[in-house]
Amino acid sequence: MKLSFSALCKQIPMHFQRTMINRFYGTTSTKYKKRDWVFARIAPLGSPDMSMVPVLEQWVEEGKTVAKGELQWIIKRLNSYKRYKHALEVSHWMTDRRYLPLQVADVAERINLVYKVKGLEEVEKYFNSISQILRRPEVYTALLNCYTNEKSVGKAEAIMQQLRDMGFAKGTLCYNHMMNLYCKTGTWEKMDKLMNEMEQKGVNFDEFTLTIRLTAYATAGDSEGMDKILAMMESDKQIILHWDTYSIAAELYLKVGLVEKALELLSRLDSMILTRKKSNGAYNDLLKLYAEAGKKEEVHRVWDLYKQNMRILNKGYISVMSALMKFGDTERVEKIFEEWESEALSYDFRVPDVLIRSYCRNGLLGKAKALMDKGISKGGVPWVTTWCHLANGYIHEDLVPEAVEALKKAISICPPNYKPSKETLATCVNYWEKQGNVDNAADFVRSLEQDHIFSPVFRDKLLCFIKEEKLQT
Repeated sequence: MKLSFSALCKQIPMHFQRTMINRFYGTTSTKYKKRDWVFARIAPLGSPDMSMVPVLEQWVEEGKTVAKGELQWIIKRLNSYKRYKHALEVSHWMTDRRYLPLQVADVAERINLVYKVKGLEEVEKYFNSISQILRRPEVYTALLNCYTNEKSVGKAEAIMQQLRDMGFAKGTLCYNHMMNLYCKTGTWEKMDKLMNEMEQKGVNFDEFTLTIRLTAYATAGDSEGMDKILAMMESDKQIILHWDTYSIAAELYLKVGLVEKALELLSRLDSMILTRKKSNGAYNDLLKLYAEAGKKEEVHRVWDLYKQNMRILNKGYISVMSALMKFGDTERVEKIFEEWESEALSYDFRVPDVLIRSYCRNGLLGKAKALMDKGISKGGVPWVTTWCHLANGYIHEDLVPEAVEALKKAISICPPNYKPSKETLATCVNYWEKQGNVDNAADFVRSLEQDHIFSPVFRDKLLCFIKEEKLQT
């Protein structure tokens, strides 16, 4: 079974890629985990529109001190929370207002933050402004990471060659960035050349190197290649396999239809959470993957273990509810939702969102709206997906104006260039096609385009799709 490389490369979760980078640059120290310091004021201010500078300035005006190590810890912490804009603000404040000199690690961190907040062009401007003394391997590798994320093959290869020429290509991370790039672009032969180069230079493969190659074999539908890489992972005594490696491998085997092989890996992951340091993430992945493998009884078993051994957070409830929804077990999901409500955790709308999606799919619009209103009354903020689910529900009830308004609300709270899910759009088009009135779908798209929700290119593609649907009726 051969799958598109764009689809399979997404099977390397972002948290796995972040871990790959964090292990190279180092993670946040626990030394500065104190409540009586400036981070206690910064932490609750999550809105991207709110600047951290006045908070920092106020702290200093009160005569309190802030050390460079503390600021570095705050930057890493904010980055781990995906508060990239705030992290970049603190980074600039550290040097511009506190006059603390940048170290190589600070520059590498700032490059990654500039990329996430301002884009590649600003990264290149910043890199060109860096003094030669600070252009060390970490800095070039950070720039390389930006190019690989952009799939800029030519620029990435040029930076990689610079690393080689300067004798900096000695660590695994730069090779892993290039491996990831070639995986995303489907150039398998270049991946093999890189691995050969690593062997010749004595650069050891790590779990990330091999997981990326495993993904490429899965993309190509090469089960023998997958088995070979997995065997390399398990036989190499220098590689300590973490639970997420088995999770990714199992998911890849499921994607290519090798269910028994996937279940074998899930069994090993199952054993790891009982014998090693426990992780909420491992339990969450087990719930998801057993559901994808069609093993409902295993989902129940893992959930029972989860409750016995861990404190269940919002993500845990989302995972088990989503898993059980794959079997259409709405009644059980409703009971688990009630358990979640009784725990009085922070109101994360992704939890009721699981039920709202199911209600809207099954013609229970009233229940979906009631659950949404209840969540809002408790201080919850609907996610973009919540509004898209509601749009589906409205379409099923032929409430076109309400569907349009729901999609507009979805777009209004999303990052630039967000588009409603294909599922939502397909539901809209299929509904009108079945009603014998595809013209309504075209009107629907045009009404959204007038408010700049769709780009002209996206609108034209969708209208062509609608036209094709109409010709087939």
